[in-house]
Amino acid sequence: MAVQALADGRVIAERIGEFPPRVVALHGWGRTGADFVPVLAGLDAVSIHLPGFGPTTVPDSVWGTSEYAELVADAIRPFAPVVVVGHSFGGRVAVRLAARHPELISGLVLTGAPLVRLAPTGKPKLSYRLAKWANRVGILSDTAMESRRRQAGSADYNAAQGIMRDIMVKTVNESYVDDLARIATPTWMVWGENDTAAPTAAGKVASERICGAHWTVVPGEAHLLTPGLGAAVRAAVGEAI
Repeated sequence: MAVQALADGRVIAERIGEFPPRVVALHGWGRTGADFVPVLAGLDAVSIHLPGFGPTTVPDSVWGTSEYAELVADAIRPFAPVVVVGHSFGGRVAVRLAARHPELISGLVLTGAPLVRLAPTGKPKLSYRLAKWANRVGILSDTAMESRRRQAGSADYNAAQGIMRDIMVKTVNESYVDDLARIATPTWMVWGENDTAAPTAAGKVASERICGAHWTVVPGEAHLLTPGLGAAVRAAVGEAI
């Protein structure tokens, strides 16, 4: 395993096996390319550190998954087509990539990617909306407002800093419905039975929106790439190659 620079040094990846790779991996939010190293051991692959995570610099503006996908497209174009495997946030980026650059992808493997909502997102509580108003007009201090945000936010939101928090908010609120319908690449979707970050029922709905997608649920597994889920993802990658 070694560090591999891609896209004229704009992308840093973990290289697994020989170069050029046959598989490209995209990690989840708050994770790094190291997550896929044990999953893809023995293959010729790269596991990209997406911008803002691991050793890769933070974007200089508020990116959505489209900007991430375009950067990945630049990175893999010299050796495409490849199998792309995406976990969680990386799965969202992979969907954008597959819908917009199908010529770069020979197979798509998704796991734990939040792609559809089964229920509409509710409005923040009235007390939180009032706090935002009070902060905006100068009644509530920025420090006090940050405390309110942390009370209302998820662990990922609270861990994010600066522009990465804005990127998270933007990507969480994106829609993938149109792009799912556009995917023609052979697709495998592997979900942990007990995934709550990307509920399995929602993953199943997403799979039905991709023509011909293979759907697998791994009993007892949850969201992270633990050995059990990782082995099932590896098996799907093997079928996709």
